[in-house]
Parts: sequence; structure tokens; C-alpha cells
Amino acid sequence: MARLKQQFKDALSSIEPGDDKVNAPDAHRQVREALEADPLLAEYGIDPVLIGSYKRNVSIKRIKDVDVFGRLPELPDDVTSTDILDRFFKVLHAEFGTDSDGHRRTKRQDRSLQVSFPEFDLYVDAVPARPNSDGATWEIPQKGDEDEWVRTNPDALTTLSTQMNAEHEGFYVPTVKLLRQTRRTLLGTKKPGGFFIEAATYQAFKSGVVSGNNQAEYYASALRAVSNIINDFVQYGVEVGDPTLAGEHIKIRATDDELDNMKTKFEDGAATAEVALSEEDEGKAATRFRQLLGKNGDDETVFPMPPGFNEDGSKRASVIAGERAVPAGRKTFG
Repeated sequence: MARLKQQFKDALSSIEPGDDKVNAPDAHRQVREALEADPLLAEYGIDPVLIGSYKRNVSIKRIKDVDVFGRLPELPDDVTSTDILDRFFKVLHAEFGTDSDGHRRTKRQDRSLQVSFPEFDLYVDAVPARPNSDGATWEIPQKGDEDEWVRTNPDALTTLSTQMNAEHEGFYVPTVKLLRQTRRTLLGTKKPGGFFIEAATYQAFKSGVVSGNNQAEYYASALRAVSNIINDFVQYGVEVGDPTLAGEHIKIRATDDELDNMKTKFEDGAATAEVALSEEDEGKAATRFRQLLGKNGDDETVFPMPPGFNEDGSKRASVIAGERAVPAGRKTFG
């Protein structure tokens, strides 16, 4: 059985965000400080926090967006979602203005404001939030409606991820990263996005069907479990639960063709991982794993070949001590 421990370690290092680890918190800080400096938002108790895949340590190279959750614990009941989005836009546009091409850096979206940071090649999405009546969760503006709010609980997912990682001796977070990278390789820019795969991975771990003694086993086990969840979702309409809100489900925007494509690609991917795991030949196993993990955000191959193997998975020629004949040299010296 091919475990390729060092190669999985190197693969995880390859998809780890690089300069983004510095740029993302810097961009978040600038948006947070702009919101906190506004007197009206201060009156509403503005308390922005970082959320999203970067906060949960499951983001992969490259980070293109950072999420700022603008909590407003003192927001009056008569302030509509449109009102508060307008205020966020006014504050952020005044702070960040336009880019070098004269384009507004702050863009209005359905439920948030997107601020571009051209120097970092990333965006910050700032979403306003008010307390839910249950006192434990929050509400954010509903898409496409002037004064509707939808319940959410993003901070809880960070806690749940940390707990799940501890329960599985540190294998949960890296497995989520590998599954996100696999989604990127198999689906590219097609939907669903990485959060859907993360939620499905959490559900798979929570159900107890994912296990292993090393990263290769965890990866193959999780990929098969997520493939089964996707199949149930696409074929039978079995929803993927929101781990932070009891009784709620993950909502995605994807066409039927995109869903069918995801189902097929993940079924094939799970089979490929299982074959790779059962291989005695490490070169053949590594070739299959690198098919699944593709290239990172810097266009570099994620999964390296083990020592002694060529890029196509074949073994390199070697000279055995005591042999009478050795391969001819290239007659180059020095």
C-alpha cells in the first residue's frame, strides 16, 4: 500500500497560502478600521471579525477573497438591510475611493460590499450582521430583498473545525485543504465552490465514515465519503446540512449540468484515489494522486514524485554495485 507520507506533506506545503498570509490580514485590518472609525456604525456597536476559509485555516493558494463579518449588536430594529448596506458602502467608498484606472474599489453586492486591493490581488467582502432573536446567532441581508434577513452563524464553523481537527489528531484540516484542491483540479471555475465541498467533508467526518492512519488514507477515505454525499445530493436531493445551524442546509448556485459534472468527477476521483492507495508501486500511486491534486495557484504541480521515479511514474535507471556494464555517459566533463 502506497502511503507516500513525505509527498503528502510536500503537497500540503505546496497549496499553503504564501504572501497571502500577510496580505489577507492586512487587507482585513484596513477594512475593519474604516468601519470602526465611522461614528454611526460605532453607535451601532460595530465589531468586525474575520471569518471564512482563511480564518478556519482551510484556504488554499491563492487567497482571492477575505470575509469581514461586521457585527452590529446595537442596530435599531427600524434600520433595514438596505439602509445598513448603504452605510457600509458610503463608509468604505469614502475610505478606499478608486484604483489607478479610476474604477471604484468598493462594489455593492447583494448582501455585502466588496473592496478590491489591487496591490494584493485580492478582495475583502464586508457583510453587515445584526443579532438574531435567539441571542446566539446572527442575521445578514437576504439576497435580492430590500428588508429581509437570513440567519447565519459563521463563528461556530471555526470552532467546529478546530474541534474536528483535534478529534482526528490533526488530519481534518489538511484533508479539507486537499479536498478543496481536488475540487479546483476537477471542476476548475465551475460551481459548486469550495465551501460546499468543505461542508460535505465536515458532514462525512461527523458521520464517522472517514478514518485512516496517515494522510493518504484519510484523503482517499474522505474523497469516497464526499463522493457518496454528492451522489445523494444530485441523484436524490439529500441536502448537505449546515453544521452551524440545526435543521438548515447549505445553499448553492449551480446548474444541473454543473451538479452532474461534479457527481461524475468526484466518483471517478474517489476511484482513482482508492487505486492509488492500493498500489505497491509508489511511482504509479504518485501519478494518480498528482492527477487529482493538479497544480496550485502558482501553476506548480502539487504532488511530487517520490525519490527514484521519473515524472511519468517510471523508475529511474540505476547502477547496481558490481555490475560489469554500466550505462554510457554523455562525454561531458566538469
